Amino acid sequence: MAAYDKIGQYVAEMIEDGSTLQMGIGAIPDSVMKYLKNHKDIGIHTEMFSDGIVELVEEGIINGEKKTLHTGKIIAGFVLGTKKSFDFIDNNPIFEFHPQEYVNDPFIIAQNNKMIAINSAIEIDLTGQVCSDSIGTKFYSGIGGQVDFIRGAAHSEGGKPIIALPSTTKDGKVSRIVPTLKTGAGVVTSRGDVHYVVTEYGVANLFGKSIQERAKSLIKIAHPKFRDELTEFAKSTYYI
Repeated sequence: MAAYDKIGQYVAEMIEDGSTLQMGIGAIPDSVMKYLKNHKDIGIHTEMFSDGIVELVEEGIINGEKKTLHTGKIIAGFVLGTKKSFDFIDNNPIFEFHPQEYVNDPFIIAQNNKMIAINSAIEIDLTGQVCSDSIGTKFYSGIGGQVDFIRGAAHSEGGKPIIALPSTTKDGKVSRIVPTLKTGAGVVTSRGDVHYVVTEYGVANLFGKSIQERAKSLIKIAHPKFRDELTEFAKSTYYI
C-alpha cells in the first residue's frame, strides 16, 4: 500500500481548495481522499463514487460551495458502495443523480472550474499512450468515462486531467511504464489527451511535450529498477 499512499499524497498536492473532483473506486481514490482532510470547499462531479466520500461530506470538506455548475450538489451517474453509502444518500438533498450521457458529457464536465479528473491505467508507453481496459488482447474492464473526464478537465478553467498508477504490478516484477504497449492492447486515452501522469515516484506533465521530453519524464517516475532498460529502448528508437 505504500505506493498507493504516495500516489495519494502527490495527487492531493495537485488539488486546490474549491476544486471539483472525478474519481471512482479503488485504492487510488481512497488514498487521495485520505489526504484531503485539510482541503476546503471540494466539489464532486463524477461518473460514480463509493464509500470514500461519505466521511469527507460529513466533515464538511466536500460541500460543493465553490462549484461553478450545480453549486452545492454532488453530481453522479451511479454509486457502488456499502449500506453506509446508500443510507447516507437516501433523502439527502446534496446528491443529484443524472443520466450518464449528461454526467459524462465533456462539455458539461468542463463547466466545472478547477475540474480534477483522476483516472488509472494498466500500462502507459513512453510516448504517453494509455491502456486502461486490457492486458494485451485480454479485456480486463471497460473504458468507462476516462476519456470523457480527461477531455472535460482539460477544457475546464484551472482543470487538471490526471492518470495515476503504481509504477509496477503488485509483485513488482513488471513495469507499468513500458517501452510499447502489449500486442493487442488498446489505446484508451491517446498521447495527445494525456496531461499529468502520477506514480509513487512523482508527477510527469506530458501535455504539449515532444517525444523526447515525454520519454525522459516518464522514465523519471518509473520504478528505479526498470529505468535503465526503458532508457536503452528510448535510445534505440531515437526517442532520446
